[in-house]
Amino acid sequence: MTRSVQEQLPFEDLPEIPTASPWCQRWEGRRHSWRHLSEGGFDARNFEVAPVEEREAKEFVVRHHYSGTYPAAVRRLGLFDVSEGGRSLCGVAVFGVPAGPRVLTHALPELRPHSEALECSRFVLRTKCPANSESWFLARCFEGLLAVGVRGVVSFADPVPRRDAAGRLVAVGHVGTIYQATNAVYTGRAVARSIKLLPDGTVLNDRSAQKVRRQEQGCEYVQEKLARLGASPFRAEADPRAWLRRALDEVGARTVRHRGAHRYVFRLGATRREREAIRLGVPVLAAYPKHPDPAPWRS
Repeated sequence: MTRSVQEQLPFEDLPEIPTASPWCQRWEGRRHSWRHLSEGGFDARNFEVAPVEEREAKEFVVRHHYSGTYPAAVRRLGLFDVSEGGRSLCGVAVFGVPAGPRVLTHALPELRPHSEALECSRFVLRTKCPANSESWFLARCFEGLLAVGVRGVVSFADPVPRRDAAGRLVAVGHVGTIYQATNAVYTGRAVARSIKLLPDGTVLNDRSAQKVRRQEQGCEYVQEKLARLGASPFRAEADPRAWLRRALDEVGARTVRHRGAHRYVFRLGATRREREAIRLGVPVLAAYPKHPDPAPWRS
């Protein structure tokens, strides 16, 4: 008698999750888990996709996504479980405004940023979602976006895991398996850069730092977060630039060299001809990334 063997669950110490993995990532309370494709169980009759109000989407994403943050959103779509006669939210996809408009115009130069072109900035499904839920959910999201005039979506996959100061894994790292499974155009990596890694494992991106330096809208959130991590509270009379440098030192932020996230582009259209008529401003790479980086991040 031949016994079937299920592939081993990915371990936390993998530098990246291979694209050929049969495991589907899920999130619950900012902790990840896995569902195996062999489980099956997905039935489209048990789910529906519909727009979600800003407040509900933000609450869901902050509660479950590993980042614990919510981006600037233009469109918010939810995956609802309707299997038991109710209607419970079990997944959210957020399409919105990236850190800078060039993220969109560089990849999709002929589409208007923030209306015809958006970034998929959050895509999170709870543990209760069966394997294969994500591809169906994403396809329904694209149908909804196309109906309101969106013609292109850019999405990034950060391939390297992040740990907090205590060594707890907070971001498992991924190479865009769901994007590959849904025929996204792979255009290589974004620009390599140095990032500020905070002790809770989250990244202080350049835009957030700039908000503090210039005291722009949203700076209070960043200042309060750094204070919670151990920085001296920001005072109104303080020099914002000097305070930010001191705060990052006080919390023990690390400067890490990042090789660049994998960038994927979706061209939306009712037909293949419509999709292929959308010009890309970045080169298309024939092969999807299949292997982890050869070395971890180094401070």
